[in-house]
Amino acid sequence: MPKIKITCDSTCDLTPELYEKYDVEVIRYGIYLGDELRTDGVDVQVSDLYEYADRTGTLPKTVAISPDEYMEVFRKYTDQGMSVIHINLSSEMSSAYQNSMIAAREVGNVYPVDSRNLSSGAGHLVLLARELADQGLEATEIVARLEEARERLDVSFVLTTLEYLKMGGRCSSVAAFGANLLKLHPEIRVTNGKMGVGRKYRGAMKKYVEAYVRGALEGRTDIDLRRIFVTHSPMDDEVVQFAVRLVKELHPFEEVIETSAGCTVSTHCGPGTIGVLFFTKQQ
Repeated sequence: MPKIKITCDSTCDLTPELYEKYDVEVIRYGIYLGDELRTDGVDVQVSDLYEYADRTGTLPKTVAISPDEYMEVFRKYTDQGMSVIHINLSSEMSSAYQNSMIAAREVGNVYPVDSRNLSSGAGHLVLLARELADQGLEATEIVARLEEARERLDVSFVLTTLEYLKMGGRCSSVAAFGANLLKLHPEIRVTNGKMGVGRKYRGAMKKYVEAYVRGALEGRTDIDLRRIFVTHSPMDDEVVQFAVRLVKELHPFEEVIETSAGCTVSTHCGPGTIGVLFFTKQQ
């Protein structure tokens, strides 16, 4: 069986237990709080980001992983004769994929995969990569399978507030003011590697979360029922568990996995964001 190591960016938003179970090494983004550089999920947590944003009115800045950082991790495994498959945040959202490609060319026997996605959407590809490696597939075969599978990812979130997108320059002040005035909660969908606006919901949190989950899942026959993620930034746990129960009621998924969004995603989406992320069936 080929010796293959799976690595990924910290933006994949899986749990520590999943990273351990699937034997995945996480390479972490940097986060600047003012002039102070910290490491995503190590010495800075999501609560720290929100405290900083609320206090300063500006967002912390995320820092893509450098080629040198990638090379240091990749060489740990290639020096042991292993192939490395690395899953990145969408190249449309970060320079990390290009940096990993630079490192891969320097190190050799490394295969970066542009997830064309974010959060546990990319996390789906991480778990699939490990499962395919355990089936004995060669690295190039796994990459081809991942590139096919990424086209079947259905990834969306619904936001409580647009303030963090506004602070990050991804939403105008006028749009944020209008959404707040009308009490609108937009759905953000990932399409062709980029984030765009989908449906818009209104009402109290539990009401619009229910409408969002039903809108994403109800009545569909094209969903791959093996696994779905319910991923969220900090929010009322009662609402999160309501969403998890609703997902289970709507479809008989083999696995419904709750995960928390890490620093990179949470910084831009803000608190009270929740999404359902899954594969559609192969045609």
